[in-house]
Amino acid sequence: MKKNYKITICYDGSRYYGWEHQPDRDTIQGKLENVLTRMCGEFIDVLGAGRTDAGVHARGMVANAVFDATDKERGGRERTPDEIRDYMNRYLPDDIAVKEVREASERFHARYKAVGKLYRYTCYDGPVKPVFQRKYVAVLEKRPDVEKMQQAAAYLEGKHDYKSFCGNPRMKKSTVRVVDKIEITRKGSFIYFDFHGTGFLQNMVRILVGTLLEVGKGKIRPEQIPEILEAKNRQMAGPTAPAQGLCLIKVDY
Repeated sequence: MKKNYKITICYDGSRYYGWEHQPDRDTIQGKLENVLTRMCGEFIDVLGAGRTDAGVHARGMVANAVFDATDKERGGRERTPDEIRDYMNRYLPDDIAVKEVREASERFHARYKAVGKLYRYTCYDGPVKPVFQRKYVAVLEKRPDVEKMQQAAAYLEGKHDYKSFCGNPRMKKSTVRVVDKIEITRKGSFIYFDFHGTGFLQNMVRILVGTLLEVGKGKIRPEQIPEILEAKNRQMAGPTAPAQGLCLIKVDY
């Protein structure tokens, strides 16, 4: 009998072309679908809570898939959620892991039922190259002013039209989003940018970080942020920060 399963996944996105499956390219969605298709003997569609870009990581991506978990090799017994998790982890590459599988209601949809997401962007500005963290941080040449970035972040919190921070110039749908929390903290040589909101536009978090770093460098004043929001013009905001510093921490339901 087919059931709807909620799947929580973590992955190192370094060698993938993002979440969404693409022809002849390695993607997270593609790898998950391949393994479930192998297990079930028919194509299984995996629906993600969002579409992380190429090179972006996740500690708590959520997906759902509808399939029959019958184990035909064991007399038609239905696999438990833990057995589905273990099967997937056996055949997934080492840089993708299924943390949890749970039965979900028929109406559960990983994307449409999500009410919030938490992203973390990590920067490093220490004197020595971060050899072991290099795939998960953006390395800065100069030490930015965290206090000024915090002042600028306060203007970005709330409900706004974030068109200036959208990487898709052809976006036809609404670019209004709610970002209810932006926290910027320093721990030693690492700077963490935490963004929590109801949803984010394409490249939005990376553009927000790139803009805040321009503030930290003194190239943009914190008081200019309202003007950038009001302009609804991507050219007014800062550059798009590199993908490897971004990680999806969790999805709220």
